[in-house]
Amino acid sequence: MQYHIGLEENIGAKYAIIPGDPDRVEKIASLLDNPRFVCRRREFTTWEGYINSQKVLVTSTGIGGPSASIAVEELIKCGVDTFIRIGTCGGMQLKVCGSDAVIAQAAVRMEGTSREYMPIEYPAVADFDVICALKDACDGLGINSHIGVVQSKDSFYGQHSPETMPVKDKLLSNWQAYIDSGCLASEMETAAIYTVAGIRRVRAGSILHVLWNQERKKAGLEDIVSMDTSRTIEAAVKAIEMLIEKDK
Repeated sequence: MQYHIGLEENIGAKYAIIPGDPDRVEKIASLLDNPRFVCRRREFTTWEGYINSQKVLVTSTGIGGPSASIAVEELIKCGVDTFIRIGTCGGMQLKVCGSDAVIAQAAVRMEGTSREYMPIEYPAVADFDVICALKDACDGLGINSHIGVVQSKDSFYGQHSPETMPVKDKLLSNWQAYIDSGCLASEMETAAIYTVAGIRRVRAGSILHVLWNQERKKAGLEDIVSMDTSRTIEAAVKAIEMLIEKDK
């Protein structure tokens, strides 16, 4: 029995979809065949279901790198070797609009968890096959998607209220630097997940639903606010289906 997520090592699943929000787990599992609640511990809620006779887990990770890394570590111990994070983000480039999807090819390690795994020079990158499956799924569903680098942070309010922080100059300077370098969106878990997946030799990818884009608002452009993650969830499930078929 895994201490935090509460799953047995012999659960028999190689694929997992990992949202942050526990309340999103059942919604994702409902798109699988024969969905079934498995367990709930702390921020970790797990359902299971099937795609083409292959068991797929849906486990929430909570907010941020520490709990996300725990979920991935313990799912790996249970036999999972392919992960897709389905999450939300805020756009950073003007072309990234609310309701779009961002597929994270890599992540800026602006969080603390991954630094306890590898020196900062080690890149947090996705698995190529997972990224391709996510892109194909988005294209097939007609979802406007962007592939590139995302910023993973630890402090939500450090981004949204940087001027209230004693280190405001550093926060504002870093934020502008990431925008200038082409960073697509900001979120909180991908860098930790990719770092753990990289050193444990498993596959991981991340698809993010864009809630809004504060940079578009600053520029006086329309800032669409979209809270409905249904389409991005469909893309994640479709991508898992594609990977299962490819693995056969």
